[in-house]
Amino acid sequence: MSLTVLALIMFAALLHATWNALIKLGGDRLIIMALLSGSSGVIGLCLTPFFPLPAPAAWPFIAATSFIHIGYIWFLTKAYDHGDFGVVYPIARGVAPLLTATGAMIFGGEFLSGSSLAGVAIIAAGIMSLAHDGSNRTGEGETRSLKPVLYALATGCFIASYTLVDGFGVRVSGTVGGYTAWLFALHGLPLVIMVMFIRRDGLVQAARQNWKRGAVGGAFSIAAYWIVIWAFTLGAIAPVAALRETSVVFAAIFAAVHLREGFGVRRALSALLVASGIILLAI
Repeated sequence: MSLTVLALIMFAALLHATWNALIKLGGDRLIIMALLSGSSGVIGLCLTPFFPLPAPAAWPFIAATSFIHIGYIWFLTKAYDHGDFGVVYPIARGVAPLLTATGAMIFGGEFLSGSSLAGVAIIAAGIMSLAHDGSNRTGEGETRSLKPVLYALATGCFIASYTLVDGFGVRVSGTVGGYTAWLFALHGLPLVIMVMFIRRDGLVQAARQNWKRGAVGGAFSIAAYWIVIWAFTLGAIAPVAALRETSVVFAAIFAAVHLREGFGVRRALSALLVASGIILLAI
């Protein structure tokens, strides 16, 4: 993998961590996520005239990933409702590369070299080791403390699923821009409709109060995933997915600085572990 591609994926990871942090900054997270998805959907729809239509073979992938994203968003918001940003984000994003690598081998015949496989595994281990559970220090019951972990693991399964679908889908689409634009245009609308039915008043009020946050998060979301979709066309899916999840390192820094969730020596060592995995993928 070239240094240019690696740097772009790392930039996408930074954008990804930023829009995830916007969800955690307060308010009803499902509504905020609907605003973000709606904003990215509008942006995607506005971009569709500027790119060719994806090839017919790509549309089943676009339809599938649109529905998978709804499940991902639902479980992600539930995870944030029950756990710290510093717990949910590393677990969800850490388990995804391993599941993605397994799926890519099974469904796509993508067998990684020894160094690349080691890099993916080390990055995943470093990411998950960044998690800490503040609820264990509150004296609350063990059953409750498991909720964010279970929701985060379910979120990781959805992440791996849409990663594989999009990695294979963009390769048959013939257009990175067209695939990405239509993907966001179509997957943003269903979530907004769903939230309109279950929390209509809250959505309207939140749209008035938080439309700027939704617009910024939506723009960051589509920009980050655009880069990743493009990178999927250059090589194996799993290394790209693993590098994208280094967003957790940026998220850990954000959680420490802005959410006062702590950093410490253990997180610094975890970040170094992630960095060593990145080096293995880059060589």
